[in-house]
Amino acid sequence: MATQNGSIPTGQDDGQRIALVLLDQFSLIAFTSTIEPIRLANRVLGEDFYSWRTYSVDGNAVQASNGCWMSVNGSIADLDDADITLICAGVDVERIPLDRELGAKLRKLNARGRTYGAICTGSYVLARYHLLEGRRCTIHWENLHSFREEFPEIEVSGDLFAIDRNCITCAGGMAALDMMLRVIAIQHGAYLAHEVSEVALYQNMRSGESAQRHDLEARTGISNVKILDAIRIMDLHIEDPLSCQQLAMTVNLSPRQLERLFRRHFDCTPGQYYLKLRLETARDLLRRTSRAVLDVAIACGFASTSHFTKCYRERYHCTPTEERQSYFWAQGERRGGKRVLTAR
Repeated sequence: MATQNGSIPTGQDDGQRIALVLLDQFSLIAFTSTIEPIRLANRVLGEDFYSWRTYSVDGNAVQASNGCWMSVNGSIADLDDADITLICAGVDVERIPLDRELGAKLRKLNARGRTYGAICTGSYVLARYHLLEGRRCTIHWENLHSFREEFPEIEVSGDLFAIDRNCITCAGGMAALDMMLRVIAIQHGAYLAHEVSEVALYQNMRSGESAQRHDLEARTGISNVKILDAIRIMDLHIEDPLSCQQLAMTVNLSPRQLERLFRRHFDCTPGQYYLKLRLETARDLLRRTSRAVLDVAIACGFASTSHFTKCYRERYHCTPTEERQSYFWAQGERRGGKRVLTAR
C-alpha cells in the first residue's frame, strides 16, 4: 500500500477496534472529531464496523482542557491489541510525565504492525517514547516551533494530518475529522467518507497537506504584499535575524520605505516588530522545552544572555529565568538525567 495510506487496514476486515488514550487536559474538540466520523460511518454502513474504547493512565476520569471530565473504559493495563491506538492530548502536554507501561504497550503494538498515532499535541508524547523516529508527523501549530527545537531529528510538518505507514497524526481540532475521514476512505472508499461528511454537514473535506492556519494576510488583516513578504522572511530568520537594510533589499524597497509601511500598519519600526516575533518564539521555547536559557537566546538570534534578558524583561516584565520558574519546568527535578515532574 502507498505511503499515503500507510499500513492502515482496509475495510475487508471484520471490523476495526480503536483505542483512545486520554491524557490530562486533552482537547475535547479533537477527541469528539475523532469519534463522530466513525460513529456516523457505522450508521451509514448499517453495522458496527467501528468500535472504540477510551483509556486513561490509571483508569480514572480525565479532565479535558475545557474543564469537562470524561469517564473512561479502563486503564493502560487494560489496553489490548487494538487495530488503531491514538494518544489524545491537549494543552501543557510537556508537563505530562511519561508512563512506562504506556510506552511499552505502544512499542508492542508497533512491533505487531498495528496502527498507532496521536491527536492534537499527542505527537509530543510519541516523540518522547521514540516512536516517531523515521516517521513523518504533524502537531498543532502552537507547538510546532518548540517541537522542532526539542526533537530536531524528527520530520514534523505544519500539515493538517500525516499518514506515514502505520503511524497517523493530526494537528487537533477539526483536523481530527479530516484525518478520520481519510481513514474511512482508505478502508471503505471515498463514497463512504463523502456520505459521512454530508451527514456531519462538513462540506469541504481537506487533504492532509492543507495548511493549519489562515494565510498571513487573513491573520494580520493586511494586504500589502511588501509587508507580508517581509514578515515571512522574519519568520524564516528567527535564529539569524536580518538587518533592516537586508530585509528591505529582499522585498525591493529602501529601508526608509519599509519603515514607513510598518509604522503605518503596525505603529512600530520593522526592527521592533522583528524583535517582538523573536521574543514570542523565545517565550514559547521557555515554556515548552527544557533548553537552557542561553540556548533559547541563541535560537532566537540573541548573542548573549544579558541582551536577551534585557529585551525580555522590557517586553514581559520578568526575566527568562523567572518566566521558566513561574511555568512548569521548575516543578520537577532531574534524576538520573531524566526529568521527574511533581505536583504543585
